[in-house]
Amino acid sequence: MKTLQYIASASLIALIFLCVAWELWLAPLRPGGSWLVLKALPLLAPLMGILKGRRYTYQWAPMLVLAYFTEGVARAWSDKGASAWLAGGEVALSVVFFFAAIYYAKFSAPSRQA
Repeated sequence: MKTLQYIASASLIALIFLCVAWELWLAPLRPGGSWLVLKALPLLAPLMGILKGRRYTYQWAPMLVLAYFTEGVARAWSDKGASAWLAGGEVALSVVFFFAAIYYAKFSAPSRQA
């Protein structure tokens, strides 16, 4: 259980940093950064619940991260160069978070604790 919590926490934090770095420095849509960096803000909503191991957060946060998976797939397909590679990283991190959170929620169910 702790391992799944660590994996989910690390992948969520890495996804936040990737989104910010991608849109400000690594491969922004416009030179100097873009307002698309604000896409990282919704990821802050589940952060404390994930870090504290709250089961309810682990139940709804995977649905949020599916939007980042979708964006990553679309941009990996359409973008070129570094942006396509960063989109692939976004896809990988969102998949890791999704499965770690789903399995944490599954294994922390009260029926499994008995």
